[in-house]
Amino acid sequence: MGIAMLQIKRIDEFRWEIPKGSVPGMRVPGIVYADERMVASPDNQDTFKQIANVATLPGIVKASLAMPDFHFGYGFPIGGVMASDIDDGIVSPGGVGFDINCGVRLLTAPLRFQDIKSDINRLVKRLFSVVPAGVGSSGKIKLSQSRLEDVVIHGCRWAVKNGYGNGEDLLYIEDGGCLPGVDAGKIGNHAYQRGKDQLGTLGSGNHFIEIQRVDEIFDDSAAAVYGLERDQITIMIHSGSRGLGHQICTDYLKIMSNAARKFRFNLPDRQLACAPVQSPEGQDYLGALQGAANYAWVNRQCMSHWVREVLSEIYPRDVTGDDVKLVYDVAHNIVKIERHPVDGRTRQLAVHRKGATRAFGPGSDVLPRRYVATGQPVIIPGDMGTASYVLRGTDRAMIETFGSACHGAGRILSRKAAQRVARGRSIVSELEARGIYVAAAGRSTIAEEMPEAYKNIDDVIRVVKGAGIAGIVAKMIPLGVIKG
Repeated sequence: MGIAMLQIKRIDEFRWEIPKGSVPGMRVPGIVYADERMVASPDNQDTFKQIANVATLPGIVKASLAMPDFHFGYGFPIGGVMASDIDDGIVSPGGVGFDINCGVRLLTAPLRFQDIKSDINRLVKRLFSVVPAGVGSSGKIKLSQSRLEDVVIHGCRWAVKNGYGNGEDLLYIEDGGCLPGVDAGKIGNHAYQRGKDQLGTLGSGNHFIEIQRVDEIFDDSAAAVYGLERDQITIMIHSGSRGLGHQICTDYLKIMSNAARKFRFNLPDRQLACAPVQSPEGQDYLGALQGAANYAWVNRQCMSHWVREVLSEIYPRDVTGDDVKLVYDVAHNIVKIERHPVDGRTRQLAVHRKGATRAFGPGSDVLPRRYVATGQPVIIPGDMGTASYVLRGTDRAMIETFGSACHGAGRILSRKAAQRVARGRSIVSELEARGIYVAAAGRSTIAEEMPEAYKNIDDVIRVVKGAGIAGIVAKMIPLGVIKG
């Protein structure tokens, strides 16, 4: 269905509406955060249909939202945000995705560009040798199923207890790195088998570890609170719940498909399979998903530990592990029970963020005390050849988007299309000529993740800032990238 048929209407420079009735059964409108060029692209027609389809789901409130990094996904668009009332609404695996709690964290090092500029290639190679990467990669941590159950129940508290990081880290991870409602028995044996050897591994696809330099500060006071300074070295880690989370999604898509028939939901797309939040199927999914989320936080925590060890090894006079600080860690793919105002009263909602980042504004009591006055750090990576940004959550986000913002640049080329564009080129050499060193488990990953495969990150950030759902704090540029 094309754009004209969906009658997308302009609200203002950065907001567009897909009116109720554009797709039969819509309960709320669709709201798209975008500029005119993003909306006009014919490549987005199927994504707009997905946004409208999500608006048909039982219990949805306000609107089906799409952040400016939106693109086509499984059932829900990537970049999609949807909240449903926990009493009469649903949970849907398609609203989270296969990589549960794929997310990103940002570390700061007590180093400046001048300190490391001659060592970047060495740093990249050393990190690549220390952190396992690639499809199906297994790591240094081998766990029995009973010990893996401890991981999914206790999250990053398990990691710190076992020597991976320190107690201060827990303050700066969303939800302290542990969601409390895990039911370890609702995670299948196959999921445990897939996850038992993968803690502390990067994985493949768009996952990365990136060495960066803070290039520009836009908000001096917020940057000071977050511990960011111009020319400082930062390390960004992007990964998720690996095979454990993927298998949980696969298992529950089958369960939800049966549940959708059982509850006689009239769904426009079978990929929107769902169950009522309060149903046994819905509660089982949440119990398993929260375990996968905790696993993902531990995964990133373990990789942070090895990043700290490498920096301490190469710069023993300048860096100890405790000198490498965690700014924040945020989830991208998750559904969480949160309280938000709707129609003049505060309601408990199942907030689905799929390729979207929590962006809570000032005053939120779930933030670290240090960040309450400023708002939550919102970490938005670009592609491996362009900038990444730190933003801060705003009051407007709390009103409009359930405290949400985008999670990255957003793909514009499929992986196969990117490989075609990259044919005959050396993306590694092109990036190295720009001073960006790359190490990867395979050439195909580099081709799939080439900069041209993504939207211009500056355009995406301009929309987020212009719409007022996050404020820009700092810009980082890549120096070295480790890919799966």
